[in-house]
Amino acid sequence: MSGGGSFSSDQTTLNRTGTTAGVNLRTGRTRVTSIQAAGAASSVVELYDQTAATVVAGNLKAKFLFDTDGLCVYVPGSGILFKNGVTIVVTASAGSTLTITGG
Repeated sequence: MSGGGSFSSDQTTLNRTGTTAGVNLRTGRTRVTSIQAAGAASSVVELYDQTAATVVAGNLKAKFLFDTDGLCVYVPGSGILFKNGVTIVVTASAGSTLTITGG
């Protein structure tokens, strides 16, 4: 707002550096509205709808394969809904950022 007004938003970012097996980034209902990741050869970002770091294949919601150019995806509409939480698996990339809208 102009004129010194204030506002609030339920949009925020979640960051993950390095590559690991699974990492739970957030517990609870969440919508992912964008995904960015650093480029590296044969990189993969997988997003699971779950709260545990140990991934369950049946909970996979999105998988992105990319290379040295990196990844930058805007998810149109309301984003990708995660009912339980967001667990991420990053392979090869040095890190990733998700923009989310909280539940």
